[in-house]
Amino acid sequence: MSDSRRDQLSRQLLDVAYADLPPIKQSVIDLMVDERPTSMAPGLKGKDGSFWERLADQVAAVGGSWGFIFSFLGVLLGWMALNLLLATKAFDPYPFIFLNLMLSMLAAIQAPVIMMSQNRQAAKDRQAAEHDYTVNLRAELEIMRLHDKLDALRQQEVLDLVRCNNELLELLKEQKIEIAALRGR
Repeated sequence: MSDSRRDQLSRQLLDVAYADLPPIKQSVIDLMVDERPTSMAPGLKGKDGSFWERLADQVAAVGGSWGFIFSFLGVLLGWMALNLLLATKAFDPYPFIFLNLMLSMLAAIQAPVIMMSQNRQAAKDRQAAEHDYTVNLRAELEIMRLHDKLDALRQQEVLDLVRCNNELLELLKEQKIEIAALRGR
């Protein structure tokens, strides 16, 4: 019975057979027929992923902040100032080759970690967009369904009014005939 209800609803609202709908639209029809609320996608509910994925998110959050930029700038300036002041005993004399090596290693490690975090965020964004699409489609279909119900109610009211008017006209005709008969005596 529910399969026929699904097919009937999909034909009524989308003009397409249930079996011909893409999976996401079928899921919306299923939710409407079963009268279940649209649930949040599991990946959007909270913290998920492995320790390393969460660590990548934290590294990206810290590495992409103004606090990190200013702190790192302070460390770089301090490194250079210390080595310039200790000119004869500098541990990394000008042109700061060791500092360049450290910066290159940091960039080589930080860039892929930030990319992993961005890929993970893009996957979450896709899930959120799919969830939004499902909710919006369901809302649109429910509104269409409500319009159909209101139209049916209005049509029934109009039919009831026409029937009542016809009954009143009949009563008036009967009253007119009775009045004419009484006058004719």
